Amino acid sequence: MEPSDATAPLSRRKLLGGVSVGLATSSAGCLQYARSLVNRDSPQQVSVTIKTVPADDDEAAVQIARTLQKHMTASGIDAEIELLEASELFRDVLLNQSFDVYVAQFPPHHDPDFLRSALHSRFVTEQGWQNPFGVSDLGLDERLADQRTTTGNDRQRAVASVVESVAEIQPFAMACFPKDITVVRTDRFDNWGTDGLDAPFSYLALERPEDAPNGDPTTLRIVQTDDRITKNLNPIAVEYRRPNPLTDVLYDPLARRYDGDIRPWLATDVTWRRLDDTGVTATVELRDGLSWHDGQALTAADVVFTYRFLDDTSLGTGNMSVPSPRFRDRTSLVESIERLDDRTVRFGFGDTVEAVAARALTVPVLPSHVWEEKTGNTNIAGIDISEGVTQALVWANTEPVGSGPFRVESRTPAERLVLSRFDDHFLVGGGPDRFHVPFERLVVRMAPSDAAAVSLVTDGAVDATGDPVNPRVLDSVAEEGPIAVHVEDSRSFYHVGFNARREPFGNVRFRQAIARLVDAEYVAETVFDGYARPAATPLAGTSWEPPEFRWAESDPVVPFAGTDGELDVSTARNAFREAGYAYDDDGRLLK
Repeated sequence: MEPSDATAPLSRRKLLGGVSVGLATSSAGCLQYARSLVNRDSPQQVSVTIKTVPADDDEAAVQIARTLQKHMTASGIDAEIELLEASELFRDVLLNQSFDVYVAQFPPHHDPDFLRSALHSRFVTEQGWQNPFGVSDLGLDERLADQRTTTGNDRQRAVASVVESVAEIQPFAMACFPKDITVVRTDRFDNWGTDGLDAPFSYLALERPEDAPNGDPTTLRIVQTDDRITKNLNPIAVEYRRPNPLTDVLYDPLARRYDGDIRPWLATDVTWRRLDDTGVTATVELRDGLSWHDGQALTAADVVFTYRFLDDTSLGTGNMSVPSPRFRDRTSLVESIERLDDRTVRFGFGDTVEAVAARALTVPVLPSHVWEEKTGNTNIAGIDISEGVTQALVWANTEPVGSGPFRVESRTPAERLVLSRFDDHFLVGGGPDRFHVPFERLVVRMAPSDAAAVSLVTDGAVDATGDPVNPRVLDSVAEEGPIAVHVEDSRSFYHVGFNARREPFGNVRFRQAIARLVDAEYVAETVFDGYARPAATPLAGTSWEPPEFRWAESDPVVPFAGTDGELDVSTARNAFREAGYAYDDDGRLLK
């Protein structure tokens, strides 16, 4: 059930005038910053490196980074851009925590509890999307705990309090939520976009039109520009995974989110209880006759293994636990797990509410007989192994054994991936509600650009673009005949991430001054040609968004220091002065 719009009043004056409240010990970088102020011998210009991907990977991210660099330079900062391949960028940011500033999209979310793993101090030393910003604030921690133990209007108010704290701390600067644009053909398959094109159901809900021309209806053909899926099929490799339904059709979770709720998938039933002494529990009963792609039975033992393995991929053999960076936000909800019989598992979630705990059931279940051999320590070029890295986290898994409706038939790195139907899957014989497997093979081919991908669709070589395309390519698309354009609201927002572990980003006022160099309204209109929504909070556009944070021509907390994309240099520089910085005679910002 969606929460109501009732919220506790928020003080915009407090946000604008008292942003440093509660931040005396708020981040690991603050102490380093304070020491540098005392110990520095001669002032030096503030230097910042902005990391992002090349334009071929994400043109919007590069444009945001270039504009930010331009505005930093105008503000007296020595700013440069470093372009990295997507996997290298996410290794630096999510695994090695080696960055000043980065520009990217945050993984999509459907519940405000994702903010807990993104910002709670518990995760500050972990890898992945668990607090990559390095912020640590006890007040925010308390608010994040409150929002997961309440329901209804109480939770609405608790979430609003979290949003207020995030605005005070400013660990990242919001830009916008883009529209996901996909170009499809409707002559061979129809019913596109029923469940959002970033979900596996966008494929599993397809139908064969009655007036379809002759051809091969048993193969779905899609094209992508991101070739990482042809090189790495490890579902827990955080630097290789982006929202993509392809890995979701290889691995099944206990439950999936569709039609607005989390519903049983591998499970036939989930029974929830709240006990006074142990909190929330869930008893999960598996479908009968489940099996892995290699023919071995999928049982409750695999479920128990999965959650223990994702919590520590070394399974206790190392000097420290090595949790999986991907899905950590969900598996951290699980306090205990117990196998009752071959088809039944009981979860213990402690003091939380069912709506939050249910998220833990949406991680992919892994076969124990494949993954239990991947617990040993390993190393790989480009990844900091000081905290320990297991084989599970770096393994390419090019011949995956899952339980999903499709399995890998063949692949050619950087060129093609071919999936074939898994005939023993429960969907093949009729699954939950309206889902089925409407084709026998799924062929994914790579294209060098969005324009090339769209051309393959319009020429009839493929049935759809498999990842979102830039709105600028739509000028060449005529929506007539079998060609259609689907536009969906994305829950994956563009942002500028700050590393609070490093000077000067340990200073909250410095982070706010940098945030004021981003004109989200201008970005949405120019970079995305209007196919985006500027936002002041990650919860924008949902019923969780507090009224004070709704966009009204400008950011209500850190308004752009200028107009229509043009920076007012005097305003920007005053913000850095108010943050405690000074300029030399040459206009350079000094540290």
